[in-house]
Amino acid sequence: MEPRSEAQHEAPLGDGVRGILAPVRFGRALQIVLIALIVVSGIRYVLRHGEGENAVPVLAGAAVLVVAAVLQGLVPRRGAWPATWALVVCVLWAALTLVAPSFGWCAVPLAFAVLQILPFWPATTAITAMTAVVIVAELRLSALFDPTLVAGPIGIAFATIVAYRALDREARARQQLLDELTATQADLSAAQHRAGALAERARLSREIHDSVGQDLSSINLLLQASEQGWERRPEAAREQVRAAAGTARSALDEVRRVVRDLAPGELEGAAGSLPAALARVVEEAAGRGIDVQFRSHGTATEVPLPVASAIIRTVRGALANVAEHARASRAVVSLTAQPDELRLDIRDDGVGFDARPSAMSARAAQRRATGRGQGIPGMAERIAQLGGELQVESAPGEGTTLSLVFPLGEDGSGADPKGERGSDPDPQEESR
Repeated sequence: MEPRSEAQHEAPLGDGVRGILAPVRFGRALQIVLIALIVVSGIRYVLRHGEGENAVPVLAGAAVLVVAAVLQGLVPRRGAWPATWALVVCVLWAALTLVAPSFGWCAVPLAFAVLQILPFWPATTAITAMTAVVIVAELRLSALFDPTLVAGPIGIAFATIVAYRALDREARARQQLLDELTATQADLSAAQHRAGALAERARLSREIHDSVGQDLSSINLLLQASEQGWERRPEAAREQVRAAAGTARSALDEVRRVVRDLAPGELEGAAGSLPAALARVVEEAAGRGIDVQFRSHGTATEVPLPVASAIIRTVRGALANVAEHARASRAVVSLTAQPDELRLDIRDDGVGFDARPSAMSARAAQRRATGRGQGIPGMAERIAQLGGELQVESAPGEGTTLSLVFPLGEDGSGADPKGERGSDPDPQEESR
């Protein structure tokens, strides 16, 4: 990954807040301090000068400056609006300070606001001009030349700019390291995923070639031999046909074994009982420290392997989400078998999340960009391929409910309209 240039860091596209303090969220505190100092400076001016001829314009200028400070929260953060606000407030403050030096103290929060809004060099220029205004205003009040009135503001402004410039450079260097680390982790995850997929393809290719391929080749040779000798040696031909049939049964068993190896391990030995397989998944999750319960309602008859596989993988992935993200104290998995549909509900009382389609799509795009799974949209796509539907109900602070619905056929078996039989992605890769 190429490091970002300084200009790219200080001027993100379309964002009008580009200062070195932009990431630090203390704008409301600066606003309050600035307003308070304007009010106190106005009171000080009245106490020192009374109701002279300049009192009305000075107090009017102070009021305008207060209004400008209050309006900061209403200024759009895009485009040139923040910079325009900063420059207008600086000009108002400079004019007021040259007339009434009591307002010189307002330069402190205003300088921080400038550092938060403007890029470094424009901010440095603005703070230098503000320092000059403070020096000129203070010298006007001094009968004799006082060098501290010049050196003090310059030293404070210089130290402030240098300190925050160093902090900015350190923050950018740290962010660059984090970006490079994230990119490296994404590349490593993608490489591992590709390597795993290639290894699995190679394993399946070897198994099919060494078992099913050899059996089919033997069947072909036996049938060809029996066809050639059917008239001259009928008994030998029949024996060859019987051998071909036995080889075909062996090949069928091998195909079933390969398909079974692609299914979740929880389904082995379940004798077609999906509730028993789900109970084992829940038991494993509970063994990892999750307080999760399993409830089964109705009688789930023979469920097709792809549908059972999708349900098992979804439950496993959802419970992994609960453990990793939800910070939940309790979760419940409910399987309900009805005459016309098979329903699975997974509920937790965790922190929840924004389940609106736009937010979920953005989250899925972010996960794809980091090399991780597609999350809940990936679960929904897998279930939709099998004729089912996934519904999500969640909101921040209100927990999460996932509901899977599969229609059942007239014989009570799950629908599989597209005939999908392939393996599913690892549910551990699917996260909210």
